Amino acid sequence: MDAFKLMKELRMNYEQEVQYLPKETGLSLIESTMQDDSRISAKCRDAKVEDLWSLTSFFGYSTQTFVLAVNLLDRFLAMMRIQPKHLSCVSLSCLHMAAKVTEEECNVTSTDELIRIGQCRFSVSDLGRMEKIVAEKLNFKSKAITALTFLHLYHQIALSHSTDRKETLSLEKLEAQLKACLCRISFSKAKPSVLALSLLMQEIESVQSGDMLEIAYHIQRHLKIADGELLLWSERVALCLSDYASPECSKPNHRKLQWIVSRRTAQNLHSYRSVPELPTIPEGCWDESESEDSCEDVMSSGEESLSSSLGSDAEGPFFPLHLRRQKHRQHFHA
Repeated sequence: MDAFKLMKELRMNYEQEVQYLPKETGLSLIESTMQDDSRISAKCRDAKVEDLWSLTSFFGYSTQTFVLAVNLLDRFLAMMRIQPKHLSCVSLSCLHMAAKVTEEECNVTSTDELIRIGQCRFSVSDLGRMEKIVAEKLNFKSKAITALTFLHLYHQIALSHSTDRKETLSLEKLEAQLKACLCRISFSKAKPSVLALSLLMQEIESVQSGDMLEIAYHIQRHLKIADGELLLWSERVALCLSDYASPECSKPNHRKLQWIVSRRTAQNLHSYRSVPELPTIPEGCWDESESEDSCEDVMSSGEESLSSSLGSDAEGPFFPLHLRRQKHRQHFHA
């Protein structure tokens, strides 16, 4: 695709991205929820996104699947009020919906296998009902404009100006860093176009390329992104990646998800488990001031977390230890 068509597609996606943003009021309510509350907290949501990263890696799904699943999850959580014990069903529904859109049909994991590997305690029919609820509430059909959409376009635009930048500007590295950011709910408030450009500029800063910086500036001017907005999210991205690179951060294993389970757990994972049919799920929205929860007891709580073993791109060269917490240089003010 030539540069003109790329810039035209970029502008079109920029104008439509607002349609796929989670409601900021709903995200703020999640952030203000205490961990011991009966509502979803930011920590609870972030842990579940890390679980999605684990499962994405385990099943060999693409970054596109993961990013779309997180987008669906955030949009649904920002709209509906659900209890923490129902979050596993919602998140796996989003992952399965995303996989059916982005992966080859032969590579999409069955719902039964998804539930068993995810060590969840609800039935296939529960998952199917939840998928219908999520699809209906989000009016989901086949796509969403996400930060990954812009990251790919920015990368193509940069490469269209010079083919010798392929090794310096690694799309794989940028995708890994995007996934790390999406594990924090605060980045769900960023416009996808701005978050992607912030990641691009972070990488340009690390390779110290003046001409690539000019390309980034050209993109910023084309989309009319304000300097202040870009600087704000660039600083937050730098801080996130710095935290992620620190030894104190609980990072996932560099290898793909590995299961270390007891004999009893292994038997549960590899044997068919019959889960009784459960009642229909009532619904309620965030904007209903005193509404009941959107779900009754459709599954048991207490699913184990997978976040101790995420994807293989979650550490190593994509998150170098030399990253420091510092304000971006003056070129972000230009």
